[in-house]
This record gives sequence, structure tokens and C-alpha cells, in this order.
Amino acid sequence: MIIRVVVFLCALCVICGFNEAFSSKEEEASYLIVVTEEIQDGIENYIEERIEKGGGYFVLPFDDKELRLKLVRVHTEYLAHLSFQHYFACVDLVDISGDVYDVDFFLAGKPGAMTVIETTVHKINGQPYYAWEQKNDKTWHRIPIENADQNHLGVLRDSDEFDFFYKAELPKLTEKARIWIPLADSDQFQTVEITSIEVPGKQKILDEKNHGNRILFLELEPEDSGKIIDIRYHVKRLEKSAYPVKTKDLKKYLNPERLVPEKQEFEDIAMKVVEGKKTDLVRARALYDHVIDRMSYIKYGTGWGKGDAVYACDAKTGNCTDFHSYFIALARSAGIPARFAIGAAIPSSRNNGGADGYHCWAEFYADGKWWPVDISEGDKYSSLATYYFGHHPANRFELSRGRDLVVEPGPDSGPINFLAYPILEIGGKPEYIKPKFTFERIAATNDPDSIN
Repeated sequence: MIIRVVVFLCALCVICGFNEAFSSKEEEASYLIVVTEEIQDGIENYIEERIEKGGGYFVLPFDDKELRLKLVRVHTEYLAHLSFQHYFACVDLVDISGDVYDVDFFLAGKPGAMTVIETTVHKINGQPYYAWEQKNDKTWHRIPIENADQNHLGVLRDSDEFDFFYKAELPKLTEKARIWIPLADSDQFQTVEITSIEVPGKQKILDEKNHGNRILFLELEPEDSGKIIDIRYHVKRLEKSAYPVKTKDLKKYLNPERLVPEKQEFEDIAMKVVEGKKTDLVRARALYDHVIDRMSYIKYGTGWGKGDAVYACDAKTGNCTDFHSYFIALARSAGIPARFAIGAAIPSSRNNGGADGYHCWAEFYADGKWWPVDISEGDKYSSLATYYFGHHPANRFELSRGRDLVVEPGPDSGPINFLAYPILEIGGKPEYIKPKFTFERIAATNDPDSIN
């Protein structure tokens, strides 16, 4: 699957001169059996060696300064073959300043003996320095971010259609276990067909009534250790803009949640930001801009990724859950109903492969309509900040909506904070499990040899 996942990167070999032919059938076979784990080992070994030589830091000259970096994570969904014995890796590293750098590495050599031949800083705190553009001769070239269009930056307009694969491997189960998994549903912006469910254990579908979610509940035994959860969807998705809908109880979207509480600080900030603004739409835009100005997209340290509005307000950093939780807290403090949803962003400029974990977004209510916003993406791409106030692109897949989800039976830990990754409890104790999201675009909106 690795070759299909990253076919969009193969044309990069022309840029870097990676055009070797196979000299033997044995060499060709060795190329074909290289797996993602071997590329990951290659880049991690290289970084570890550089850190040891750098006195505990990966030292990287950049912009007339010297970065002193620590490894955060390797983006396994983007590890790629470029050509025979040439590979690509994308890695997050954090500088001593606290800034997180997304660095592109090009490697060469046999598995177990890979060396890095080019290193390029791609992003800082989620904001890119360049994008990729394909020429008529099918080669790829870096272009300044200010020259990139919406498609380069992750936006598909109008519609999208794809198969989506939700897959997770169970860890070792030392005793009885239970797991809760989102089951995506159709609405006016996405038509969802579950094409197959292959899971172990006793199965039951639970209805979460407050937000209308469906949840797959499994009861597991120790003999289910290592088994695979595999759910496959066919999805047709429309771009979302402001839409009218009859909402029975807007007040519930003003109520606090465990990690989006009522807090005097939120009210003070919100009132200052919206002072003099006469409509909820104008107030919401002011709050949207405030979140972008206040926060930086940094996934490092502890506390981020929980959708904790207090953490986001204090730390001024986090991921999409933190951005949107802070916005929702401020909007509700200003009397504007707001709500949360989570799923996955489907890459716009390639037609298959991995999706980089979950992504979330928010909506607020004004002028009789729900207005979609994606503030973390608006923060990453300033040229799209206006678009993401009032739009979600077609290349999205919603898995669930709402916070503090209550079902019966529910986790011993209490209401579910939000649901994208499975919630697993072994003997009543929570255990982290991260699924792999992959996709295959059906309506080929883009050239299949595209780059993310």
C-alpha cells in the first residue's frame, strides 16, 4: 500500500535527481518490499545520531540562526518511496524557543543504511513557508506560499467523494475490556454509507441522544488482544457554508461543558473583544480574529489536544480542539450559541493515502443560520482566514458532533469528551489507542499524482 499512499511524491525524484534505474531484479525486489517502518527507522536513527553529536539537540541552520531541536513525531502517513533507494519523510521538531518546525527530509540508501541528502524547513507552528506545484512535465517545484491557491492549501470547493478507512489494532488486553467507536452518519452535507464493519467481540450500536451520534460499542476479552478494528465508509461530501436549520433548543448551545466552562475571564475577554459590535455575526468575526491573533498552532508539551478552553486561554497554543474550544467558550460568553464537531480533513491535492489524524471545527448561530468556522486552519493559512469564517471545504468527513457524550453503557471515566479516536477501557481503566485514517478518492477532482 505504501506505493499507492505516496504516489503523489514520486515526481519529486526529478527535482532531486532521483532517476536511477534498477540494476538487477534483486534490487527491484528490495525496493518493492521496503515498508513504512523501515523509512521511519531510517529518519529516526539519523535524528538520534545528530542529537547525540549536537549535545542533546538536532542543530539546524535556518534563517540566519541556528535551531536547537528535539524530536516530536514522524508523520508516518507521509513517509514515501520516491524512486529506487530514495525516500521522503516529514518530521515535527521543537526548538528551545518552543516553536515547532515541520521539516522535510529526503533520504537515500538501502534499508538499514539510509542517509539524509536534503533537509528543508516546511512549516513553523503549522504555517507553511512554501507549497508544491506540478509543472506540465509532471515535475514538482516549490512555490512561495503567497503564490499558492486554495487547492494547494487544502481546500476543495463544491463536492468530494471518497472511500474512508478507519482502522485500529487492539493492544494487549490483560482483562475484560470495552471500547466506544464513532459511527459516522449522513446529514445535509455528507452522504455516508458504511460498506463494511469487521470488529472483534460482542457488538452493539448505541444512540447518543443529546447530539444525535451513533456509537459502536464492543465488549472484549483477553483473547481479542492484537485484533483489528476495520470500518469502511463511502462518503459523498458537499462544501458547507452558512445554512438555515430549525433548531429546537438554541439554549443548549450556550450551556457550559466540562472543558468549556463558564468563567469570568472568558466573559471579560469576550466583552472587550465585541465592545461596540452591533450584530452577532460581527461579534463572532471579532472573536474569530481574536483567537487567531492570540493563539499559535503548537502541538507540544502537555495539556494540548483535550479541547480545554482554559488551557488554550492560558497557554495560547494548542491544536484544532483547543482553538475551537476557546472560541466556543468566548462565543457562549457573548451570548452566541456555538457547537463542536470532529472528524478528518481529507487531503485535497492527492487522491489516496493517509489522513493526518483527526480534525475538528465549530459552528456558531447568527442571523437565523449556523455559520461554520475552522479557526486553526485560518490561523495556519492567513490567505484563507476569510474563507474559513463561514465555510468548511468539501474534503472533510464528520465522525461525531458535540462534547460530553453520554451513552448507556458508558465509560467508567464518565461522559466522553469528544469522539474521533476509540475510547478504550481495560478493566475500567482508560488506555490510549490511535487509529489509522486512510482514504481513496472516487471522483478524481485532482491529478492522481499530486502532493499534499
